[in-house]
Amino acid sequence: SWRKYFSESSYGIDSTVSGTTEQLNVNETVTDHLNVQSLIRNYQYEDSAVDHLGHHIAALDPLNLYNADLDPSIPQELRLDTYTSSDEDLQRYFTLPKTTQIGGDVETLKLEEIYDRLKKIYCGSIGVDYMHITEPKTFEWIRDKFETPGITELSTEDKLKVLGRLIKSVGFENFLNQKWSTEKRFGSEGCEVIAPALQEVIDRSAQLGVDSFIVGMSHRGRLNVIANVAKQPLPKIFSRFKKNLSFHNVEDQGTGDVKYHLGMFTKTFNEAAGKDVTFTMAANPSHLEAVNPIVQGRTCAEQFFHSGENPTKNVMSILVHGDAAFAGQGVVYETIQLSDVENYSTGGTIHIVVNNQIGFTTDPRNGRSSSYCTDVAKVVNAPVFHVNADDPEAVAYASRVAAEYRDKFQKDIFIDLVCYRRYGHNEMDNPEFTHPAMYHAIKTKTGVLSLYVDKLVKEGIYTRELYKEESKKYNNECKEAAEIAENQTSNDVHDWISADWKSFSKSSSYNETMETGVEKDTLIHIGNKFCSVPQHIKVHNTLKGVLMKRHQLLEDGKVDWAMGEAMSFGSMLKENVHVRLSGQDVERGTFSHRHHVLHHQSRTDVDGKIKWNTLDNLFDKQARYTISNSILSEYGVLGFETGYSIVRPNMLVCWEAQFGDFHNCAQPIIDQFISSGQEKWGYQSGIVLLLPHGYEGMGPEHSSARLERFLQLCNDDMDVIPDLSTEANIIKQLRDHNMQVVNCSTPANYFHVLRRQVSFNFRKPSLLRHPAAVSSLDEMEIGTSFQRVIPESGVASKDINSDSVKRIIFCTGKMYYDLHSTRQSKGLEKSIAISRIEQLFPFPYDMVKNEIEKYPNADIVWCQEEPKNMGAWTFVQPRVYNITGHLKLPRYVGRKASGSVAAGTKKDHDIQQAELLAEALEAN
Repeated sequence: SWRKYFSESSYGIDSTVSGTTEQLNVNETVTDHLNVQSLIRNYQYEDSAVDHLGHHIAALDPLNLYNADLDPSIPQELRLDTYTSSDEDLQRYFTLPKTTQIGGDVETLKLEEIYDRLKKIYCGSIGVDYMHITEPKTFEWIRDKFETPGITELSTEDKLKVLGRLIKSVGFENFLNQKWSTEKRFGSEGCEVIAPALQEVIDRSAQLGVDSFIVGMSHRGRLNVIANVAKQPLPKIFSRFKKNLSFHNVEDQGTGDVKYHLGMFTKTFNEAAGKDVTFTMAANPSHLEAVNPIVQGRTCAEQFFHSGENPTKNVMSILVHGDAAFAGQGVVYETIQLSDVENYSTGGTIHIVVNNQIGFTTDPRNGRSSSYCTDVAKVVNAPVFHVNADDPEAVAYASRVAAEYRDKFQKDIFIDLVCYRRYGHNEMDNPEFTHPAMYHAIKTKTGVLSLYVDKLVKEGIYTRELYKEESKKYNNECKEAAEIAENQTSNDVHDWISADWKSFSKSSSYNETMETGVEKDTLIHIGNKFCSVPQHIKVHNTLKGVLMKRHQLLEDGKVDWAMGEAMSFGSMLKENVHVRLSGQDVERGTFSHRHHVLHHQSRTDVDGKIKWNTLDNLFDKQARYTISNSILSEYGVLGFETGYSIVRPNMLVCWEAQFGDFHNCAQPIIDQFISSGQEKWGYQSGIVLLLPHGYEGMGPEHSSARLERFLQLCNDDMDVIPDLSTEANIIKQLRDHNMQVVNCSTPANYFHVLRRQVSFNFRKPSLLRHPAAVSSLDEMEIGTSFQRVIPESGVASKDINSDSVKRIIFCTGKMYYDLHSTRQSKGLEKSIAISRIEQLFPFPYDMVKNEIEKYPNADIVWCQEEPKNMGAWTFVQPRVYNITGHLKLPRYVGRKASGSVAAGTKKDHDIQQAELLAEALEAN
C-alpha cells in the first residue's frame, strides 16, 4: 500500500511512536504529506542521497531505441506501481508544498493527479535539467516556467507558425536531396526542427531588445539555417552547388571555401519584434567547435562598440553544437569557462546541441563518460532543456524559455535537441556498416513534418490540402531559385563574408606612409604617466624601484621594452584607437616587466579591487584600454581575441602567450583562422600574437616560440623576388601576404611595428617575438618608422672598411646581442658585419640584398639559437640564395638538428651557445 511504501522508503519518516490511536493517525497523515513532497522532489531534482530526476526517464529519443542519459533503468521511486496498487491511495488528497507550482491556484491534489502532472512536466518531450543550479531565484523561475499548469501549451497561431517554418526546413532539405543527390551538403534531416528552434530564439530575443545575433555552428544543417533563419537569397546558396563555379574578387579577398564552411551577414526585418535585426554566421572550419571562442570574441567586441545603454541586451551569441564534439572537444570547456569572466563575458549564450546520438560512426557510450552530452553545462550552473526533436511544440517552447532566461539572468543556457541523423556523416556515407539497428529504425521512421501535420489535422486546426499547397509553393520557390543560380558563372565572395568592413577603405593605390613616429611631447607625457602612481594607490616597494628606474631612463631620453610598448599603446589610445591586451598574467607580465595594472598594497583588500589601470587614464579624451589576465587557456582565449579582432579595423587586439611556445595549444586557431582566414573567408584581422622567448637555458619548454611553424604558414613564393624599390611597393607586399612574422630586437622597433599594425588601409595578423633592450626616444619621434632590417652600423659598415669585411652574419632577435658582445670581445668589429632581420615575413628582399652587396668579399652566415630543423633557417636560406643569383650559398651556424627544442640543463645550454658563437665569429 501507499503507507507501506513510504514506511519502507529511504524517504519515509519513521512513525514508530507510541501513543493513542488518534495520535498515531495524525503522525501517519503528517508522514504521508511529507512523503508526497519527497515524491515531487524526486521528479524535480537531485540531492546527496538520490539521483532520480524526472528528466532521466523523459521520452526524448525519437527512435525509441536509446536513452539520452545512456541509462535504461527506471528508478523505483519514479514508478507508479511502486507507490501503490490501491485506488484508495490514488484518490487521496494531499497539500502541495511551496516548492512546486503543479497545482497552479489549487493547494491540494489527488495523488493520482500529482503523479500524472509530474510525469507530463518532467518525463514528457522535455527533460528539465536545472536543479543543480545553486541560486534559488533561478531554479524557481525555471520551475514556474514548466510546472505552472498549461504554461507550455502553444496557441493555434503559434502552432501554425511552427508548422510553416517546419515546412520550409523540410522542403529545403528535400529539394537539395532531389536536385543534388550526389553532393555533400551535411543536411539537417532528422533534426529539421533546428531552423524553427533558432527562429523562435531570435523572435523572442528580438522582442526583448536584441538587434544583433552572432551565430556559430558546424556544418550539419548550416545551409538550412542560412536559408531559412538568416534569409540568405536561395539563388546565392544554390549557386554554390555548381561544379564549374568560381569566385570573383579573388585577388582582393581570397579563394573561398566549401559551401558548408562559409560565413555570411544579413540584415532582415523581424516581424515578431517589428524591427530590423542583423544575423552574422561566423565562418567555421571542420574543427567542429573551434568557432565557439571566435563567436564569443566577436560578440564581446560588438557589445563593446554598441551604442545602446545595455549592449549585452542588444547583442547576443548563439552556438549550435554537435553532441559528440560538444562532449569531446576541450575548447568547449574553455569557452564555457569564459562565460562569466570579466572582459570576456557576453551576457549569456544560447547553446543548442544537435544530438544525433552518434558521432560519425562512434556510439555515445564510447564518445563520453558523462550521462548527457551536455553535462559540461553544469560547470557554470547552466540549465539544460533536453527535448525530443520530434515534438516541434516542445522545441518551440523550450527555445522561447531559453531566450527569456538569457535576457533575465544574462547567463548561458543549453538546449539538447535529441534527434537522429537520417543519412551517414554526409549524404554519401553508409552508416549501416556500424549501426544496422539504428538505421533500420531510421529507414522505417515517419518524419517530424508528417507527424506534426497529422497532429494538427487531428486537432482540427489544419488540413492536408493546405499542407500540400504550402509544400508545393515552397518547392516552386526553390525551383525558381535554382534556375536563377544556373545562370550564374561566378560567385561574389562578398556574399559570404561575415565581417565586411564596409566603411574601411580598400584602396589599391598604396599611397600610405611607412612613418609611425609620434611627437616627443606625447611620448614624454605617456612616459611620465606610466612611471607615476596615483595618490590612492600604495604600490609594492620593489615596484617603486622599477618605476623610479623607468623615470630615470625617460630623463635620459631612453626607453626600455615595457616603456616602448606603453608609449605605442598610449599614442594609439590618444588617436582614439581601442587597444585590448589579454593572455595569462599580462597585467603584470610573465617576467614582471609590464605592470599596467597597479595593485594597492592592502591586507584588507582581499579581492584586489583597489587597483589602477594606468594606460586607461592617460588623457582626458582617449579610447578605452582593456587589459585582462585570462583564464589558463590558449585555444579558447586566442580564439576569443581573434574573433574580437575581426569586428572592426580601428583597434589593436593583442594576445600574449605566457611563454612563446604556449601557442602550440592554440594551433587550430592559428592554422584555421589567423593564417588562412582571409583567403578562405574574405575577412581581415589585425590580431597580434606576442610570443616572448629566447634561449636562456630554461629547458625545452621555454626557449623557442617555434618560428618555423609560423613561417611555414606564410604564403610567399621564395623563387619570386618582388620589386621593393618604392615605399608603395613595400606596403603592397604587406597587403598581398597573409600575415607578418616579426622578431624585434629593440623597444623602438616594437613601438613602430605595433603602431604600423593599425596605420594602413588593410589588416594582417602579426606574430611577434621580443627580447629586452633599450632604445632612444629619438627613434620613436615624428619621421621615424619600423626597420624591417637593422643593418650593421659599426666600424664594418664604413665605406673604407666594407671591402675588408670577410663575413656578414644575418640573425634575428636576441641572438644579435650575444653575437655583438662576443665580436667585441674578440676585436672582430672590422672583419665581421652583423645585420638583424627584424621582419622575417614578408621577407625584406631589398634590404637583405643591399647588405649583401655592401660587403662583396664576405661570405654569408645565418646564425640562430634554434636547432637546424627549427627556427628561420629553412625559410631564410633559399631566399638569400636566390637574392645572390645562386652565387653565394648561405652557411648555417646554430644548434644541430634535434627533436627537442633545447638542452635540458643550463650547463649544456651554455656549452652549445659558446660553440655556435665561436663558429659564427671565426676570423677566417
